[in-house]
Amino acid sequence: MNDRQPVDDSSEARAGWLLTAPALSVILLVALFPLGWTLWESLHQHDLRMPWLGRPFVGLGNYLDIFQDARFWQALGHTAFFAVISVSLELSLGLALALAMNQAFRGRGIVRAAVLVPWAIPTVVAALLWRFMFDSQAGIANVLLADVGLLHHPLVWFVRASTAWVPVILADVWKTTPFVGLLLLAGLQSIDKELYEAAATDGAGAWWQLRHITIPLLKPAILVALIFRTLDAFRVFDLIYVMTGGGPGTSTEPVAVYTFNSLLQNLEFGYGAALSVIIFLVTFGLAMLYMRGLGLELGGPRARR
Repeated sequence: MNDRQPVDDSSEARAGWLLTAPALSVILLVALFPLGWTLWESLHQHDLRMPWLGRPFVGLGNYLDIFQDARFWQALGHTAFFAVISVSLELSLGLALALAMNQAFRGRGIVRAAVLVPWAIPTVVAALLWRFMFDSQAGIANVLLADVGLLHHPLVWFVRASTAWVPVILADVWKTTPFVGLLLLAGLQSIDKELYEAAATDGAGAWWQLRHITIPLLKPAILVALIFRTLDAFRVFDLIYVMTGGGPGTSTEPVAVYTFNSLLQNLEFGYGAALSVIIFLVTFGLAMLYMRGLGLELGGPRARR
């Protein structure tokens, strides 16, 4: 005879809520409250240059103004261009770096630590370093490109939009590729080595193993790297603000710099808050799109009934 009492599901649920309540309270305070406040602010016309107008409720008026703003669409295009190019390069180079670091060789630990140096440098310092290399006609970049025969005349990189993007993207790729490489390396080390040994026994080459073993089993790590880097690239601010300030003109201005200008230079808090909400919605939508595209679920595989 079993003397144990049946487990009360409702009491377990209450205990679960009590245990998670502190963490949920912190999330509510740190993440959801600022988001809700920003959303509420975006529904008002709040211009600190004209305080006598007060803070009238305008509903979706700020969003309608944004969708009719040519500068917003231009900034959004710049952001998408920067995100696509930089994240594609970082994933490709990061995968190559991870595959190289996953091989056994002497001094592997030192190499893994050394590749983190660019990522550990503050973004503002890295931006100033790359701006210095490309800043003048006698800069290091012009000298090196002229020495290898790729340039016949020195370029002034930051006076044209087409050339101003080059050092910006190179700086971002240089700084964050090691971070992507280490994320992918962690994924590589979780793959069972016996799969490669079995494939090699059957005569599969390195390219076949990469396409049919490594890439499919690396999907979770790729997803994490893709989400992190896309969100960062879409919110890029300090790198471009230091290197070009969004110029020449507004030709390298991303959405984050445009939002900063609206908030802290033009003092249009309602309009800037609406821009911030749009950035959040776009990045959140991209994260969901990636997860559906890669066939992954946020909480892991659902339990089968």
